[in-house]
Amino acid sequence: MALLHAYLWFRLVRSTTRPGRTRRRLTVVLTVLAVLPVAALLLRRTLPLAAATPLDWLAYTWLGTAFYLFLVLLVLEPVRLLLGRRSRLAPEATPAAEVPAVAGPGAGAPAVEVPEAAVPPVPDPSRRLFLARGLAVTAGAVALGTAGTGVYLANAAPVVRRVPVTLRGLDPALDGLRIVTFSDGHLSATYGGRRFERLVETVNAQRPDVVAIVGDLVDGDVDELGREAAPLADLVSEQGVFFVTGNHEYFVDTTAWLRHLPTLGVDVLRNERVAIRRGTATVDLAGIDDRTAASSGLAGHGADLDAALDGRDDGVPVVLLAHQPVMVEQAQAAGVDLQLSGHTHGGQLWPFDYAIRLDQPSVEGLSRHGDTQLYVTSGAGYWGPPMRIGARPEITVVELRAPEA
Repeated sequence: MALLHAYLWFRLVRSTTRPGRTRRRLTVVLTVLAVLPVAALLLRRTLPLAAATPLDWLAYTWLGTAFYLFLVLLVLEPVRLLLGRRSRLAPEATPAAEVPAVAGPGAGAPAVEVPEAAVPPVPDPSRRLFLARGLAVTAGAVALGTAGTGVYLANAAPVVRRVPVTLRGLDPALDGLRIVTFSDGHLSATYGGRRFERLVETVNAQRPDVVAIVGDLVDGDVDELGREAAPLADLVSEQGVFFVTGNHEYFVDTTAWLRHLPTLGVDVLRNERVAIRRGTATVDLAGIDDRTAASSGLAGHGADLDAALDGRDDGVPVVLLAHQPVMVEQAQAAGVDLQLSGHTHGGQLWPFDYAIRLDQPSVEGLSRHGDTQLYVTSGAGYWGPPMRIGARPEITVVELRAPEA
C-alpha cells in the first residue's frame, strides 16, 4: 500500500504541482485515502456492520480505482519519457543579449562571444508541468471510467451460463439433470440485501434439480450476516441444496455457520457424498472441505477426498464439489468425472487472472484434466473492491448429458 501510494503521489501530486499549499493539501488527501483500506481491514472485526458499510464502500472502491490509476500511469510512462525528452531537446531559445562573453587568453585581449549552440539547453518548467498534468488527467479519466464500469457490472444481475457436460456411464434417465451452481457470494458489509435476493430468484428460475454452492458464501459471522443469508431459505430444488466450505468460511466462526446453514435448508457436505436419483438411476454428488481447512485449527476439518468417495460404486458417475480448482489433481487421481469449483472470481479485476494461473489450473470455464472435467464458475459476488472487470458475476446451469449410444 505504501509503495502504491508513493508512486501515485509522485505522479499525481509532486509532478503536477509546484511547492506550496495545493501540493500539501493533495498530499494529505492521498495519505488519508491510503490509510482507508488498511483501516477497513483492521477494524472489520471491531466495527458493527452499519458502521463498517460506508467505510468499506469508500475504502475498497478507492483501492480498485488506485490500482487502475497505477496501471494506466505505468502504461503512460513511455509516453511521458518520450515527450519529456522532446521537451528537453527543444527548449525555449536563450536571447542573444543574454549570451555571455568570455575573456580571451591574454591580458587586454578582446572578449570572445560564445556561440548560441554552445549554451546548454534549459528545460522549460511550465512545459514539464503541462505534460505531467495532461498525463495525470488522462490516467484519472481512464481509471475512473474503468472502476465505474467495474462497480456497475459487479452489482448488476448475474449472467446465467448453460454448460452441457457429458459424463461417461451416466444413465440416460438422468440426461438433462440440472445442477445450478454458484460460488463466492462473499456476503459482507458491501454485498447482500436485494442483490442476494435477486441471485436466489435467478437460481430458482432455472428450475434446478440440484443447487450447489461451492464455497466462500460469507465474510462475517452469523450474528452479523444471518439476515443477509436468509434468502437461502427460499431456494427451491428438486433434490436439495448443497454447500461446501471455501477458504473464507475459515476466516470467521465456521462452526456457527455450519450449524446455521441447515436451518435454511442447506445441506453441508464435509468429506461425504449423497446419491442424486431419478427412479432407479443415480449419480453421486460428493463434497469436501476447502484445502485450507486442515490449517484452520478446527478439529476434524480438512479436505479428505478418500473419505468422501469411500465405498462408492465405481460404475456410478461422481460429481465433486470442491471450492478450489487445484483440487482437480486429487480428483483426477481418484477417478472423479466432474469437479465444480469457484474461488478464482474469474480474476475479478483484469489482469489478476494471469496471477491466479500461477496457483490454479483454471481461472474459469470448462476444462479437461485427463478423464476428469473441471468447471470453474466466476462467482456471484466480489471480495475487496466492489467491482468486476473482465469477469461478470455468474450463475451456472450444468446440464448433465448421457453419452450417445
